[in-house]
Amino acid sequence: MLFDDRTYSRRNTGKPVLIVLHQERSSPGRVGHLLLEKGLSLDIRRPVLGDLLPATLDGHAGAVVFGGPMSANDDEDHVRREIDWLSVPLTENKPFLGICLGAQMLVRHLGGVVGPHHEGQTEIGWYPLHATEKGQALMEWPPMVYQFHREGFDLPVGAELLASGATYPNQAFRYGENAWVSSSTGN
Repeated sequence: MLFDDRTYSRRNTGKPVLIVLHQERSSPGRVGHLLLEKGLSLDIRRPVLGDLLPATLDGHAGAVVFGGPMSANDDEDHVRREIDWLSVPLTENKPFLGICLGAQMLVRHLGGVVGPHHEGQTEIGWYPLHATEKGQALMEWPPMVYQFHREGFDLPVGAELLASGATYPNQAFRYGENAWVSSSTGN
């Protein structure tokens, strides 16, 4: 398995990116490969299995929090600690990417609501993604993304919507200078 060690380095050119995963067999997938191709190393942590998150990101280039089978609303110690920990990248203005559960955790940290669709719908499979004007100005977006979730989220106060969808309208947003999230699991 490519990402089976806590720290994986290919061409380490500086501080590693903190990778937060939520299952024993999860990997950083395509995102991890892209970071390695850019010459960054990965510091992989799994809080659900007891790994601690750093008190500061001074030793890291940024952080990526991935998805998982749990909800940001679960009353589990590791979920609450991880949501609280998100103050670290925000306070230190370090690059942060939240994917799926990572996005929902940031929403909760910012005081937003994460919850099921009002008609009980889920997103499992490939769904159209529509970039907003601000999103289009940043990058080219894929027309379809893979989704696997039963909850969506409100757009937190101060966030800029970057992409939307039909079932869950808030699909990607930016918060501040360095925090980015996507509800898509297709990493």
